[in-house]
Amino acid sequence: MKETVTTRQFEIIEAAGRILTNSGLGGLTIKNLAKEMNFSESAIYRHFSGKEKIIIAMLKYLATNMGSEYDKLSKTDLSTEEKFIALFTTQLEFFKNNPHFVVAVFSDGLMEESKSINEAILGIMKVRMKHLKPIIQEGQKNGLFITSISENDLMHIVMGSIRLLMFKWRAGNFELDIIEHGNKMIQTLLSLIKIKSDDNE
Repeated sequence: MKETVTTRQFEIIEAAGRILTNSGLGGLTIKNLAKEMNFSESAIYRHFSGKEKIIIAMLKYLATNMGSEYDKLSKTDLSTEEKFIALFTTQLEFFKNNPHFVVAVFSDGLMEESKSINEAILGIMKVRMKHLKPIIQEGQKNGLFITSISENDLMHIVMGSIRLLMFKWRAGNFELDIIEHGNKMIQTLLSLIKIKSDDNE
């Protein structure tokens, strides 16, 4: 079911992301959030029962947004390679404009916070896998991508590489040009997984 977020809830999510960026998970409290937004704590509680619900809403919003963009991509007439590139450039553009979502995924200790948060993080991974897998399959079927490595292993290699890049961006306080480095990473991945002309000789 699609997650809907009200305008006010989204403002709270954004403020929570700013706190996560500047102060980490320990700094994300309802008191600090109310201060960040010039709200009363009771006003925050009218929208969310606690910080766990805010983090989960942030993660679910990300999964929904990504899924919606990927669905649009899957309906285009782009080639397999173009879809592969667009899948990640779309993601990079979103994170560049919304860096607090990266913070939510990579914040230290977040995955140990609760089972529900873990499930929400896994939900994001499942959305990516759902849309990347058919592109990999199509590429292998059409002789574009190598078949010596299974589709699942290729998918994990690709996703792991992008995840590492995003982590470096986060750890470097977002100073890295994520679009430039992301495009280079995408081309590097393509050079690794595409079948080269001399492979068929």
